[in-house]
Amino acid sequence: MSTRLQVILSDAEAAELKSAAAREGITVSEWVRRSVREAGRRQTSGRASERLALIQTAADYAFPTGDLELMLDEIERGYAV
Repeated sequence: MSTRLQVILSDAEAAELKSAAAREGITVSEWVRRSVREAGRRQTSGRASERLALIQTAADYAFPTGDLELMLDEIERGYAV
């Protein structure tokens, strides 16, 4: 199934779009479809790369740790005070 989308452009924008499509030897509609797909891929991959960068940054930290059972015991004792 297809959906029709109407976009209002200025004369200058429409001329630029027609020129871009002509340079690639494709219709304006195909040029727009390709551009929309590419924008979607960039947006999706950008989010994933940002998350991976954050995870890598967090993994680079080296904080002191201790025995988990001992730490939990200390936390519980702190509640009793």
